[in-house]
Amino acid sequence: MAAPIPSSLSSCRRQRQRGTTLLEALVTVLVLGLAGLAYAALQVRGVSSNASAAWRTQATVLASTVTDRMRGNPAGVTAGAYNSLTSPGTALACSLSVPCTAAQMATTDFASWRSTLARVLPGGSGVVCLDSSPNDGTIAAPACDGSGTQLAVKVFWNERGTESRFVTVVRP
Repeated sequence: MAAPIPSSLSSCRRQRQRGTTLLEALVTVLVLGLAGLAYAALQVRGVSSNASAAWRTQATVLASTVTDRMRGNPAGVTAGAYNSLTSPGTALACSLSVPCTAAQMATTDFASWRSTLARVLPGGSGVVCLDSSPNDGTIAAPACDGSGTQLAVKVFWNERGTESRFVTVVRP
């Protein structure tokens, strides 16, 4: 049979173990705090991605708007009125009594589209041009080479200080 432990030795062991529960609680709070920060960072990243997707969706819709306008003006497309629309012109007031020519309609379509881009997208701008390598260019230099058989609709905007681009190609 084992000899009983003297009371002084037993109390010595208890004194050494004091504070371990407090230390475990502090580690638990630290781990939960880090998990909370990671979750918050994940939420911020998700919101940022949603905003980026919203701008890209707007750019897609606006690009299809101008392509629909081109389909509504086949004479202007055939005549090459959409081949080099890079700087905004003036929207004309066409009516049934004073109709626009196909080229004037192309200029009016483009001017209206550019003003919508500027209003809807942050720093929004766009070009419609004949381009053999459409997936290039910036707001300052849209990189339209004027050759090829496809019209490029390029939409540009600034997103959190970074320039973004959406390009769609129309084959007349």
